Amino acid sequence: MAEPCLVITVDGPGGSGKGTLARLLARRLGFHWLDSGSLYRVLALAALRRGVPLDDEQALAELARSLDVRFEATDKGEPRVLLDGEDVSRELRGEACGDAASRVAALPAVRAALLDRQRAFCKPPGLVADGRDMGTVVFPDAPVKIFLEADLEERARRRHKQLKDQGIDANLPDLLDELAKRDERDRNRPVAPLRPAPDATILDSTRMSIDEVLERALELVSRVQPQPR
Repeated sequence: MAEPCLVITVDGPGGSGKGTLARLLARRLGFHWLDSGSLYRVLALAALRRGVPLDDEQALAELARSLDVRFEATDKGEPRVLLDGEDVSRELRGEACGDAASRVAALPAVRAALLDRQRAFCKPPGLVADGRDMGTVVFPDAPVKIFLEADLEERARRRHKQLKDQGIDANLPDLLDELAKRDERDRNRPVAPLRPAPDATILDSTRMSIDEVLERALELVSRVQPQPR
């Protein structure tokens, strides 16, 4: 009998802190971590590098199925993404790549091509998966589902700080505009739109520290699994 894999999903809009929360949860619990947004960012980056139009659905789906992508961790535990053996982690964080990822993620054939790859990340003892449709489409039976929200202005400030800390030039008004457009596109796409699962717990992190959000998430997990302390 296969060993069970407990899945925790963390969904939400860009800049809500879902990636940070998911990474910290996975580290605390000793679980695997899936940053689903990175898969779409890697696909977008590969398409941009290879000259594949971002509206060519079938070509993008074929590219998605053949992507040579790996997720690793540095000695300090920081995430590292490799495309064709090259570390592209820094390039993936750019807003141009994020905008392109939002565009390709709206295409049904692309989402279908990446669905099995995402589900394959579920391995014992468990998985923390963050994205925009983890709880609604990819892992609809997950026993713990979190939808993380924050005010648009706060999300833009967080993304601005994140980029500046990484040495990437960023303009706050531009980030605010880009996040608003991305929210609109993600929430209104015909396939797997951004929305909380009916059984998800909604957390508004606008006025919460990451430690407070983490403790609240751990409380939710403790209802289905005892917590290591």
